[in-house]
Amino acid sequence: MATTQRAAVDRRAGSHDKLQTLLETRTETLTIFSQLAGMRPYNTNRELQLLVQEFCEVLVDYTASAHFQLYRYIEEGVERRTDVRDLAEKIYPNIAASTRFILDFNEKYDCEDHCDNLSELDRDLSKLGEILADRFTFEDQIIAAMTTPINT
Repeated sequence: MATTQRAAVDRRAGSHDKLQTLLETRTETLTIFSQLAGMRPYNTNRELQLLVQEFCEVLVDYTASAHFQLYRYIEEGVERRTDVRDLAEKIYPNIAASTRFILDFNEKYDCEDHCDNLSELDRDLSKLGEILADRFTFEDQIIAAMTTPINT
C-alpha cells in the first residue's frame, strides 16, 4: 500500500474512533433524557435533582464530544474530503444554535448550586428534545458523509 493511501486509511480509522466516541456520549444522553421523561410529572425531590444533575453533566459531555470529536476534527483540516467539509460548513450554524440552547439549559438546571425550582423542567425538556432530534439529524448527515467509502 502506498504511503498516501496508508495515511488516508489511518485518518479514516481516527475519524471512525472519534465518531464512535460521539455516538457513545449521544447514547448516554438519550438514555438519561428518557429516564427523566419517564419521571413526569416533575415533583422536586432528591432523586429527580440527582438525575437532572447527572443529565446536565452528560449533556455537556456530549456537546463537548460533538465539538471535539467531529467539528474540530473537520475545522483543523484533518478531514480532507471537500464534500464532508462543505456539508459541515453548511450545517454548523444549526449545530451552533443548538449548542447555545444546550448551554442555557445546563446553566438553568445544573443542580450543583440550585435545583429547587424545576417548575419549567417539563417545558424545557420538551424543547430540548426537539433541538436534540434536529441536532442528531444534522450530525448524522456529517457522519454519513464521513463514513461513505471513497470511490477508487
